[in-house]
Amino acid sequence: MSKNSAENVVRKYMQYLKLERNYTQNTLEAYRHDLEWLLRFCKAEQISVFDVTIDHLHAYAAQLHEHGIGARSQARILSGTRAFFRYLVLEDYLQQDPTELLEWPTLPQHLPEVLTTAEVDQIEASIDLSHPQGHRNRAIIEVLFSCGLRVSELVNLQISNIFEEERFIRILGKGRKERLVPISERALKEIHLWYADRNLMDIKPGEEDYVFLNRRGSRLTRTMILIMIKEQAAQAGITKTISPHTLRHSFATELLKGGADLRVIQAMLGHEGIRTTEMYTHIDTTMLREEILSHHPRNIKK
Repeated sequence: MSKNSAENVVRKYMQYLKLERNYTQNTLEAYRHDLEWLLRFCKAEQISVFDVTIDHLHAYAAQLHEHGIGARSQARILSGTRAFFRYLVLEDYLQQDPTELLEWPTLPQHLPEVLTTAEVDQIEASIDLSHPQGHRNRAIIEVLFSCGLRVSELVNLQISNIFEEERFIRILGKGRKERLVPISERALKEIHLWYADRNLMDIKPGEEDYVFLNRRGSRLTRTMILIMIKEQAAQAGITKTISPHTLRHSFATELLKGGADLRVIQAMLGHEGIRTTEMYTHIDTTMLREEILSHHPRNIKK
């Protein structure tokens, strides 16, 4: 096999994603799976990946559509294709990136559900604190809302990564990228109330440093948290379709409404690019429109 064969270059690219970008195994498999679409296209067209042009890419994108792949999945696959060609330029396999002029499929505008601060308070107030997991569940909801964490980041939050005097927590996010996130006094208070119950538990060896545990003294799963939040929202009379990610969206939306800079929100959420964070400007605009239609005197029907 030639050292510059497509198979060899793809293998090196996967090593680059693993070693240089610190991607998890699941992410690596997803990238490899999406890249297979390009490799199959090149094989069918009898061309090398090094000879792909913008015209080939247009045909490639059209073929994805013909296979019945949805717009979001097309965008993800093409994003992986662009990342691959950028690597080829970076490593001097190519002089120019053929994906630079590639147009992205139009994505339907889907704005996620968000909760107001009053609705979060309503959910927390509905929790039965006499229940063994009551304080834990309230602390989970408060930390998700106060810090904007992904649920995977919450289940892996460790006591040793909470710096109470500085009021920061250290988070290991996507791509194993580390960031520091401020934590509110209220969230810290809820965590300490949970610690009082946690200290009475028989904790499984190796799990001692994790903040949130189940009744058996082991780390919680994302599914457990999803079920808990949905059930608690229903008990509180919240009719919105929500998940742990809803609290993350709500965190970002409240920051934006409070006047926070978009770059600050990007850093707090751990977004790699600003485009993902820009979604919240649309949410805020939508909420502003609804407020005007509901409360402005010119819109109130007599």
